[in-house]
Parts: sequence; structure tokens; C-alpha cells
Amino acid sequence: MLNIPFQDIAKALQGKIYAEKERISINISGAITDSRAYHIEENPLFFALKGPVHNGHHFIDDLISKGVRYFVISDKKFIRDDAAFILVDDTTKALQHLASYVRQQFAYPVIGITGSNGKTIVKEWLYDLLSKENRIIRSPKSYNSQVGVPLSVLLMDESYDLGIFEAGISQPGEMQHLASIIQPDIGILTNIGDAHQEFFASLEQKLDEKLLLFRDAKKLVCRIDNPLVARKAKEFCLQNKIEPVFWSTESEESTISFSVEKNAAYCQITAHYSAKYYAFQIPFTDDSAIENSCRCFAAIVALGKDPKSLLSHFANLQHVAMRLEIKQGTNQNILINDYYNSDLNSLTIALSVLKQQASESHKKVLILSDIQQTGWSLPQLYSKVNQLLQESGIDRLIGIGPDIGTNREQFLVHAEFFTDVQDFENRFDPHSIRESAILIKGARKFRFERISGMLQQKAHQTVLEINLNALVNNLNVFRGLLKAETKIMVMVKAFSYGSGDVEIARLLQFQKVDYLAVAVADEGVQLRNAGINLPIIVMNPERDSFQNMLNYRLEPNLYSIELVSEFAAGISDAGIRDFPVHLKIDTGMNRLGLKSEEEIKTCIELLQNTDKLKLQSVFSHLAGSDEEALDEFTREQFIKFEQTAQFIAKMLPYSFDRHILNSGGIERFPEKQFEMVRLGIGLYGVSQTGLQLENIGTLKSTVSQVKEISSTETVGYNRKGKVDKKSKIAIVPIGYADGIDRKLGNRNGYAFINGNTVPIIGNICMDMLMLDVSGLDVGPGDRVEFFGAHISVNDVAQKAGTIPYEILTGISQRVKRIYLQE
Repeated sequence: MLNIPFQDIAKALQGKIYAEKERISINISGAITDSRAYHIEENPLFFALKGPVHNGHHFIDDLISKGVRYFVISDKKFIRDDAAFILVDDTTKALQHLASYVRQQFAYPVIGITGSNGKTIVKEWLYDLLSKENRIIRSPKSYNSQVGVPLSVLLMDESYDLGIFEAGISQPGEMQHLASIIQPDIGILTNIGDAHQEFFASLEQKLDEKLLLFRDAKKLVCRIDNPLVARKAKEFCLQNKIEPVFWSTESEESTISFSVEKNAAYCQITAHYSAKYYAFQIPFTDDSAIENSCRCFAAIVALGKDPKSLLSHFANLQHVAMRLEIKQGTNQNILINDYYNSDLNSLTIALSVLKQQASESHKKVLILSDIQQTGWSLPQLYSKVNQLLQESGIDRLIGIGPDIGTNREQFLVHAEFFTDVQDFENRFDPHSIRESAILIKGARKFRFERISGMLQQKAHQTVLEINLNALVNNLNVFRGLLKAETKIMVMVKAFSYGSGDVEIARLLQFQKVDYLAVAVADEGVQLRNAGINLPIIVMNPERDSFQNMLNYRLEPNLYSIELVSEFAAGISDAGIRDFPVHLKIDTGMNRLGLKSEEEIKTCIELLQNTDKLKLQSVFSHLAGSDEEALDEFTREQFIKFEQTAQFIAKMLPYSFDRHILNSGGIERFPEKQFEMVRLGIGLYGVSQTGLQLENIGTLKSTVSQVKEISSTETVGYNRKGKVDKKSKIAIVPIGYADGIDRKLGNRNGYAFINGNTVPIIGNICMDMLMLDVSGLDVGPGDRVEFFGAHISVNDVAQKAGTIPYEILTGISQRVKRIYLQE
């Protein structure tokens, strides 16, 4: 935690102070960059970061109203008399410089980790292996970006004796900044893969960039079984006088060589180092876990520790949940599972997600384990936790563990305590929590997944995982194509393209989009009841829903003279003025909309003659924005739309928004963004032009049974599944009632299981299908992916002869949605 005078920070940043004299000597306690995730430190310092989409300077007034008084800015016009400011040229660089300054204050060893994947797992496993002997500060979650790394390093203080930080990059030129912040004594290179490869000319260029993190390190841990990595790492160590701690599973010509023996449920690994053999077990059999455990052993050697004393700890390593999960619980509860780690920093992050997901009607409940290795006394620690819970509006605390229980007097919120999970299971009544948002936050050793199992709605084995971080990434990719002032309407109709409506809407509200669009009023009512207060447009308003639209502030799309007239008459007795409405213009799609000049004029005259309605926007829909062959027609639509909007503007005494671009239009015709755009399928990861969007959804199930059949047998209805040799078949509980198109049967569609793509065999049934897994090691309980990281929605749509929209919206609502967020 920071404890540095404001004036010393200004000096370190070479910034200019604008503050009253009594403020400049105040000690700053921490750094924040996100006003939404803010909780009150004694004297936090807000860095007003600027990016392609957001400008942190715009949140200064809001933060001052919450009590923040110290800011780092790059725009002088935001200076106020009631706060203290440091003016710099670039606030992101200032944050990085401060972190570099803080890092230099501490002499204890720091481990820096980079690579294409495995960074977070190695960091967490090292923490698990070493934390009994060391007080470790580490990156919260996967904070490894240009902003995440400095925020992590700024958590360093004298109470720790080891730091472990991860660093990630997406393009050349970034690692030099992170290297100056982390300044690792020991480096760990995980591996080099294809992630973010689009910004690098070659894997060799990416490897050179990642190695820059270790330019001043004393030792480098690296696997040398890849010839390119081996050559470059050896050259790098030689040039920079770094001691290599190279390891291999294939060669004895390395600092450490490993041999691996796989068993059914665990692996036996033997390390040969310095003429000695060290044997240990890990409770995993997959190659990535084996590789990461070998890296951890090599890191222990690099730290100069005796591996023998830590060998038994490897058997207790656990899976690392990389993302927080959001699930439906029993009794109308929402569960937010975060048993990834338990410290004050990650608790702050998780509480911001709780705030984001809880509606106004939800009570906020926190189930919290003991928090360990903070450097504070237990009374100090839990006093700080209490303050954080009060600021976050927590209604009920359930504490689990001996430490939190013995410090119960520190908590002013309603609280109850249990000695461990078994005690909780024995004494707690799950029905005592209803209509609540429940954050389950605990260190991995507490096994809080048992608590989650008690409280979650029992789920069909088939689930659709929604990656909320990927959705935010996609939103920001599209924001990067727009002017800062252009509004964004996001389409959340049809259950948010199958992704789930309320959870997606809550995230979009948190991300400050301008409008949501639903198909019918009932969808809008559901969002309002869940606490969504953004403007919502109803694209297909029905006459019977007018009263609900008034009651729930839902704005109608008026697409005909009759609808304008009827809606105006329907609210005539409501005592409402200037109710916002939207006018749909048909420029060639020939669906809903006003087409002739006469009917457009009539509608505007109706609006002129009533004070009940006010035109909020005029819009149209492109028929072929994603097809280059239709570009001439699309341009004709633009011309018609602009002419119609000009005609309407001349008739009204006030301005209104215009919007015609959908996702494909934003990608291909950004010059026509007008005042607003409508983002739909692009948000969910489908691009028309090859934008670097991320897949947000993974449809998964599990194998129920595996059986062998002879060459004379068939599989499924009508004996359509034929084989020409003895084969192995896996039965999976997912079918056309879940949204799997029957056209994907009979070896047309595929699934991904245990690292292999396998065909669907036979006709798809209502509730199950069969996979040909011949020659593979597959058993009951194995996970199966139908689309996601390994099979794209586009590929599935092509196989089914349809479009991605139909695949996504066709996933049945009986398939449970699980939301993942870092």
C-alpha cells in the first residue's frame, strides 16, 4: 500500500502541483483508475487515464462528490479549488512512472512472468507452494496490462518478502514499459503461441519482445525443448549476463531435466537437478499442468530454495479458476463465485462486480473466508474489510474461518460466522437467503465450491458460458471505430442473441452505453424489474403494451401513422408531456417503417399537434451492409435516409438523433455514424470484416456414457449412424431441444473433446446426440465443446446452412447460462 506524500509523488512524476498548501504534504494511500470500482481509501490518488473510448477526466466531479481529493490529470481545464491536482503530459505514463518509483524502494526478490499463456496459473501455483514460508505480493487476478501491471506493483510495501507479477503484451513496444515497472530479479518465460500474433511479423519478433521483460534480471527460467526458444533464450542470457535456469522434458542437456509418468488421476514427476533426483506428484494429467508444475519447480530452484522441503506441496495444487462466475441460484438469488483467491485487493474487484450485477431490489450478501498475508494485524485487517463492506452496501456477511470469526467485533454490518465449510453445511439454512445477490469469495483452500453447490440452481449438464470480458472487449473495439460523441444503442432483443438478457444489460449499463433495444415491451419490463435504468427502445410495440411502456418508461418505435396516432391517444389521459418516441423510416428493407413522403409528413404533423410526444430519434435499417455486392443499394439507402431526416428536421423546432448503422454498417461505413449507431451481432463476437473480436460464448456439455459398437451396428434413430469398423461412441445430453440443429447430425457437424475434433454420428435426438470418439481416451464426465474457442459459431452456421444469428438465438433457455468475468 502506498504511503507517500502528495508532493513527493508530484516530484517523482515531474508534474506541476495545483493545490492548497495544507494538502501537498498529505500521504497518499493508494492509486485508482476506475471510478466505478472505487472504494474509499483514506487518501486515494485518481489517475485520469485517457483512451480511445473513455476519458477519466470526465469522472473527476463525481469522485470529488464521493470524497476523493487527489488527482493526476493531463488536461488543465479540469482543475478545481476544492481538490489537489498533479498536471502531467500523459497520465498512463505517469501511473507507470509512479509504479517504477515504488518498485525501487524494495529490495526483496521479484519474479516476473510472461508468455502467451500459463502466466496466471504459474503465478498462483507459486503462491500456493511458497506462501507458507513467504509473505507474497502478487498481481490481482490477471492484472498484466499497461495499466494492470503498475496497479499491481503499487501494492508493494515493506510487509512482504517476495513479489510475483505477470506481464502481458499485445503489440511491439509495450514490454519495455512493463520491464521498467516490474524490474524482475528472476524471470519466467512460459511459452510463445499465437495469441495477439496479428500485431507481430513473426513468432521470433514476439519472443524478442517478451524477453525484454528480463533484460536486467539475474536469472531466467525457460523451457528449451522448442529450438527457436532455446536459441533466442541462450543468446539473450549470454548478451545480458543472466544466469540460465533452463529445463527440459526431452533432453538431459539443461539445468533441470524432468521425466513424467502419467497415471489415471495424477502424474509422477522426477526432476534431475545438480546431480540429485527430486520426485513429486501433481493431481493432474494434462500436458499444460505438467508443464506449469515443472516451471514452478524451476522457479523454486532459481529462488535458491531447497526443493526437497516443498515437494509435498505439489500434490495439493488445485485448478485455478481464471474468471469469476455468475450463475442463477435458488430462491431467486444470483451467485457470483470467486474462490480464486482471497485478499483485500481481489475482494475490492469482486465487490464491484457484485454492485454491477445486483438490482435495486436485491439484498447484497457476502460469504467470505479468512484473508491471509496482508501485513496488518487481524483487527486492522477486518476493520478495513468492514469499512469496505459498508461502502459497498453489503446487507449481510457470512464469515467462514477462525480468523474472521474471532474478529467479529470489527463488523458493523449484519454478520454470522462459521469455523469452516463443514460447519456452514451443518448449521446454515440455504432458504434464509432469498432474492439476493451473493458474492462467494474465498481462498482456494477453503473449497467454497461446496457452498456454491448448496446455493446454485441445479443445472442441466449442458451450459452456455458467456465471457463478459470478451463482450467488453468487443464493445470497445466498436467504440474505437466511432467518434467520442457518437451514442451507442445495443440490441439485447431475443435474450441478447441467446446470451441472456438481464446479466448482459447490467454489464452494458456498467459500461455506460447510451441505449438498449428490445423486441417487445415484456423484455423491457423484465429489464426494468432487474434494476436497469438505461433508456430502452421497444422495436415492435404492441397496442396492448402501451400502459406498460408508460409505467416502465419504455420508448416505442413508431413505424406507421396508425401507431403514432394510437400511442398519442393512449397516453392522453396520463398527464405526460414530451414522452420520447422513435420514428422508423423504410429506405429499402421493406419491413416495418414509414416509406412515402406523405405518410412521413402526416406523422410529423401529428407530433407537431401534441405535447404528449417528443421525437427522440429517426432511424432506418440497412438491408445488406455486410455484402460488398450490395454497396450501391446501401449508398442509395443512405441518401434516402439523409434526405428524409433533413425533411423532418425542417418541420420540427428541436433536434433529434439519427441512426442507420448496424454492426456490419459500423465496420464498413463508419462515416455514416450520425449521432447514434445500433450494435448487435458484433458485440457477441461476429465480424463482417475481420475485426479482432473475441468469442463470447462457449456451448458445453459432458459425456454421459461411452460404449463400443461393432461394424454391423448402427447409431440412433432410423439407423442413420453407420460405421465400417469397430467403433467407440460417446453419448452427450444435448439435442435439438437445446438448440443443436438437426442438420448437424450424420457427420456434418462436429464437437471438440480432449483436444480432438470428432463428428456427430447419427440423427440428433431431442435431448441427446452421439459422437464418434473411436481411438480416443474418452470417458463419462469429459467436457465437450460445440462452439467456442475451438469451433467458431461461423463454422457451425456454415455446416447448418444458416447464419450465426440463428445459431446463437436458437440456444434454448433451458440451457443454463454461466457468466465469466475477470
